[in-house]
Amino acid sequence: MKLRDQMPELKGATEWFNSKPIQKSDLIGNRPTLIHFWSVSCGLCKEAMPNVNEFRDEYKDDLNVIAVHMPRSEKDLDLGQIKEIADEHDITQPIFVDNEHKLTDAFDNKYVPAYYVFDEEGKLRHFQAGGGGMKMLRKRVNRVLGITEKK
Repeated sequence: MKLRDQMPELKGATEWFNSKPIQKSDLIGNRPTLIHFWSVSCGLCKEAMPNVNEFRDEYKDDLNVIAVHMPRSEKDLDLGQIKEIADEHDITQPIFVDNEHKLTDAFDNKYVPAYYVFDEEGKLRHFQAGGGGMKMLRKRVNRVLGITEKK
């Protein structure tokens, strides 16, 4: 995806955890959205999850947060393990389980963790991959929310 591209439809989930299926139309016009890709076999994802959860909690009234589980191997396809790791790491936001890589392909995403910030019209405003860079992510989220400074 390129900056300003429209958010893909949230279609093709193997399963949704913590939510009924969410449509793109549920998010557009509502508020900005952070979509983060993670995997049960990704150590960096697990290390970054407290930061993602902090975003989810801190911005709960201003930002939609959706997790996408992107399997990296056959072992990552086990729904029981995905749910177990999600519970272990306090992932209470909606989780789109992408065992067939349908959303991963729609995003043309190749990384975990990966973070996509969309404005309230559903246009991509920021993308980053990797475990670090949470300050930059916070800065971009604040910019999309119109917040000049927040801790």
